[in-house]
Amino acid sequence: MAALEFVVLLAGALLVSGALAHRFKVAAPVMQLAAGVLLGFVPALPETELPPEVLLLVFLPVLLYWESVTTSLRAIRRDLRGIVLTGTLLVAVTAWSVAVLGHALGLPWGPAWVLGAAVAPTDATAVGVVSRLLPRRNVTLLRAESLINDGAALVIYSLAVGVTVGSEHLSVAHVSGLVALSYGGGIAAGAATAWLGIRLRRFVHRLGETMLDSLTIILIPFSAYLLAEQVEASGVLAVVVCGLIMSQAGPSLGRAEARRQTVAFWSLAMYLLNGALFVLVGLEAQAAVRELPGAALTDALWMVAAISCALVVVRFLFLSAAVYTIRALDRRPQQRERRMGHRARVVSALAGFRGAVSLALALSVPYTLDAGGPFPDRDTIVFVTAGVVVTTLVVQVLVLPSVARWAQLPHDKSADRELALARTAASEAALHALPTVAADLAAAPEVTERLRVEYETHLHTLRATETMSTPDADSLVRHHEQDTALRLALLEHKRSTVIGLRDARRIDDAVLQMVQAQLDVEEVRLAPAPDPE
Repeated sequence: MAALEFVVLLAGALLVSGALAHRFKVAAPVMQLAAGVLLGFVPALPETELPPEVLLLVFLPVLLYWESVTTSLRAIRRDLRGIVLTGTLLVAVTAWSVAVLGHALGLPWGPAWVLGAAVAPTDATAVGVVSRLLPRRNVTLLRAESLINDGAALVIYSLAVGVTVGSEHLSVAHVSGLVALSYGGGIAAGAATAWLGIRLRRFVHRLGETMLDSLTIILIPFSAYLLAEQVEASGVLAVVVCGLIMSQAGPSLGRAEARRQTVAFWSLAMYLLNGALFVLVGLEAQAAVRELPGAALTDALWMVAAISCALVVVRFLFLSAAVYTIRALDRRPQQRERRMGHRARVVSALAGFRGAVSLALALSVPYTLDAGGPFPDRDTIVFVTAGVVVTTLVVQVLVLPSVARWAQLPHDKSADRELALARTAASEAALHALPTVAADLAAAPEVTERLRVEYETHLHTLRATETMSTPDADSLVRHHEQDTALRLALLEHKRSTVIGLRDARRIDDAVLQMVQAQLDVEEVRLAPAPDPE
């Protein structure tokens, strides 16, 4: 099938599945997988194959970088020990458990370890499915774990694939060296890329070219991944380290327009790449079903059920063992404050979703061995991985709300408090600096006074929003909401009027675009802020 036809069908599948997911209140990845299965019936499409390396080199840098940039580094530092344990040791334990189970169910050891490595890492993007059900700390722990465990899973995956195809050999020295190079080189490559990226962005900022700044931001994750891969280190870890460093330096770099472009680009890229992965896996799963004989398909379905249950059980047992071990070794008061009960561990065990990274690893399994024969049980690996992902996104998502209510996890208001603090402190600082800045700019007194009144009104509204405990505060907040709604409604009248002028040929299309851009900026400014969770 021609590449253009494939792209159009893929985009159409994402559009239809997204609309159906919104209509029937179903997780979008489930609909995307179903769309991929249905696309498998399109003539010539099942024969379409993407090179396995494309999935790792194109999809993973984008997916992991944005998740790293938007993850709280402060929260990672606070719970670093637990995150490192679940991001490394738990991955190895999970991969081993799945490999043993897969081998017991009929897979050779090589493909069994490949399957174990593919389903071992949790997925940062899939965590967003339940982000509103859990306290912020739990969500941050799950996201941070999923960023780190990708590197460990890729080391196991690379070894398993290399041994199976005949390009790797196992020994203690070789494995130790590979792990040291993967982690050490990945961290170094990520830090070096971030260092260069910060300086390049500062240089571009001085040029005043917003497009070049946006291009630099897009270039950074791919550069980190490429640099690490050139020294045979972990490109995944390099992207994660680079993203965490850029998350701290990025807010002070670049212009507002570049940041808006960046958020818009990465949001769209994340949606497209995640959705494309799920559609592709649905397509591959459908092809795998055709290749698997009846008995093998039945065995694969049993394998999906067994591995899905094993992932939850192994995760819960590991979390419990890790918690009690840490409690026995560390009895500091601050450690006691961070403890979670067994109910929270049950929730965390069920929240270990699998997603895009597992799919990318499964699809990246080579088709042939070095000797020229087909890779053993590749269809089973793809089918079981897709089945496990569907199980986590359907069964666990349906069960988790009830379990979260049973767990009675404390509602986390820290994000709301910190958001209110940031907004209030920023407005107070601006109000305090107003006289000095106005004098430096030689602003007219009436302009300064009008701005002072505006800032004071805004500050009073923020403080009233925090308290909401007095009739005056409630009235002030209600007036602010009415003012915002009125301004947004009037913007629609302004927009329709300008479009009418263009349709009557009284203004040019270029004029319409300039005015509409200004109206769009004002609408974005007035729109409600996103939920801090």
